[in-house]
Amino acid sequence: MKHVALVTGASRGIGAAIARELAAAGCHVLCNYRSDERGANEVKDGIVAAGGEATLLPFDVSDAAETGAALAFWCEGDRAIDVVVNNAGVVKDAPFPTLALEDWERVTRTTLDGFFNVTRPLVMPMVRRRWGRIVNISSLAGLVGNRGQAAYSAAKAGLIGATRSLAKEVAKRNVTVNAVAPGLIDTDMLKQIPVDDLTKMIPMRRLGLPSEVAKLVRFLASDDAAYITGQVITIDGGLA
Repeated sequence: MKHVALVTGASRGIGAAIARELAAAGCHVLCNYRSDERGANEVKDGIVAAGGEATLLPFDVSDAAETGAALAFWCEGDRAIDVVVNNAGVVKDAPFPTLALEDWERVTRTTLDGFFNVTRPLVMPMVRRRWGRIVNISSLAGLVGNRGQAAYSAAKAGLIGATRSLAKEVAKRNVTVNAVAPGLIDTDMLKQIPVDDLTKMIPMRRLGLPSEVAKLVRFLASDDAAYITGQVITIDGGLA
């Protein structure tokens, strides 16, 4: 797999694991981040130390102008991006009556507007080359909802709808669009919650690993998944 792959939110957690996995598959990985330069550098250095290729690409996915400017260089010729993983997202949990407008907007702009801002300029180059892979990292919350996560669930559910619609538009050009919906994954997002309480809810009685999500993304980005598109694949230890 010798392609250029963009992974948004690649400085930690699931995004970092995906960046490492795609690099191991032979991709030149563009590691996007908004503010965690240290984390992004650690991911890049790890990829290079393992013999892979990586480039840091800082921009805020929620800012359309900034995103467009950052991606312009990578939209032409041999630099064209073949694989897009829309992973960037933020969480602002609160009961809906107390959810602040700015928190709602921050969550939806990062996940949903971020998908639009990143993917829109990259789709037509894929269509012209008749090959492309778009993988959107949704969430189990986008399928079943979750108390205190109206904004997060809405954004992730919207991402699923966008995935299914775009998949139908570009399928005949050998561009696939799929979503991955992780359940409870062992990342910093869960550090404040007792693990024992979480694992009791999961039939497999453990949290998922970022590397397990990354391996699924690697498959969806490969030629082996050429006939899979418009799908939402849960990876949740049986939770749903």
